Amino acid sequence: MRNEGLGSWPARRARKTPHRTALIHHDTTLTYGELHERTTRLAHALRARGVRRGDRIAYLGPNHPSYLETLFAAGTLGAVFVPLNTRLAGPEIAYQLSDSGARVLVYGPSAKGLVAGPADSGEARAYVEVGAAYDAWLGAASDEPIDEPVTADDTCVIMYTSGTTGRPKGAMLTHGNLTWNAVNVLVDQDLVADERALVSAPLFHTAGLNMLTLPVLLKGGTCVLVEAFDPAETLELVERHRITFMFGVPTMFARVARHPRWADADLSSLRMLSCGGAPVPTPLITAYQERGLTFLQGYGMTEAAPGVLFLDAEHAVAKAGSAGVPHFFSDVRVVRPDLTPADVGETGEIVVRGPHVMPGYWGLPEETAAVFSDGWFRSGDAARVDEDGYVTVVDRMKDMIISGGENIYPAEIEDQLLAHPGIVECAVIGVPDETWGEVPRAVVVPREGVELDPGEVLASLAARLARYKIPKSVVLADELPRTASGKLLKSRVRERYGTGSP
Repeated sequence: MRNEGLGSWPARRARKTPHRTALIHHDTTLTYGELHERTTRLAHALRARGVRRGDRIAYLGPNHPSYLETLFAAGTLGAVFVPLNTRLAGPEIAYQLSDSGARVLVYGPSAKGLVAGPADSGEARAYVEVGAAYDAWLGAASDEPIDEPVTADDTCVIMYTSGTTGRPKGAMLTHGNLTWNAVNVLVDQDLVADERALVSAPLFHTAGLNMLTLPVLLKGGTCVLVEAFDPAETLELVERHRITFMFGVPTMFARVARHPRWADADLSSLRMLSCGGAPVPTPLITAYQERGLTFLQGYGMTEAAPGVLFLDAEHAVAKAGSAGVPHFFSDVRVVRPDLTPADVGETGEIVVRGPHVMPGYWGLPEETAAVFSDGWFRSGDAARVDEDGYVTVVDRMKDMIISGGENIYPAEIEDQLLAHPGIVECAVIGVPDETWGEVPRAVVVPREGVELDPGEVLASLAARLARYKIPKSVVLADELPRTASGKLLKSRVRERYGTGSP
């Protein structure tokens, strides 16, 4: 094959294990042989629509086999796949379609209301709805092999960042970036050929796709695709499909642990629980350890495809709270502002380099140049390294609160607040203060049926945090704003709760 990229994966896997199950979605099951055939037919159908190498193909919809078929078909043609976040508003989706210059949009029926059709669009774009039209499109296409030359350096995906700091930027991830990231997962997480993964994290998010789905498919395992996360359904699917591997952000795992069935559910098939997207609170680690389950924590970012640091099972307890050490084919440093290495225990910025790190942002050369220094990608995340080389992510550099000359990292306070039995979620932000410049404020979501006393909440921190770190005020909230992938939107928290008295 002349195709070195992801587009060749279905063919390569089909020649090894054509009859093994690749995907399960409700009552639909696709073998690797069937996935290869459908991907090939879709590639022919896209080519008939005028798609050529380098053209962008967008997808908008929940987790579904057609998502992966479109990804692999784009890779077969040397085209570029653009996943879109279903939780965005219509204008935000329109911006990403326009910014990427997508030539084709494949979309799920549930996303129809977000799609501006050809009559409303100034773009020459083909629109294909998943369902009968999509299946007919594939059925009428050829299944003859396509051998388009694709190299590891060709762009495979434009994945837009969450947009927590302004307008989203499109991270260009090459076929090599995604392949090396998958190899890192296979090396560090010991995936096996009969892996059964529950994919309830959205595929448009880098972790759901690149840390879970693609490595499992590369290894020849089975992915059970679910449109949306639900804690009750999660427990039921684990039992029904004998799930071995799950990925989620801490919020997802916390909701599962709070479900009434948690204590009695059969979780004996689970072998790996991988968690990322935010630091895992200590109480959550404890809750899962009590069920005999250990988190494999990680740290990453869209721009690194995304795996950067990984904490394996062997050290999950001894190094609890740490994000681990660099993935096998990843180089990571914690540095001072001048890029010199920070000392053990000193807080600095994480920088990363490796074959999984993007070459840059789509159409944004200045922004690309701003995040690279001497070949290292600057994450903007604050961390400390211990004497064994394990990295603990402290917080976003921009979220750091400077109060009376002291650096305060909200994540440390949030971890302690979540140990309070009456608190389900929390966020700590800095608010203006005449004496100290700024001081911490805690925004907390009470557990259902609990009436929280702000004074008691603050008093509970007195023995566990330095006095200057204890928030000066507490605000009660019904919920916290989050992205579709579950990440806390600190900017929205600041807008809503960062001014005025609590």
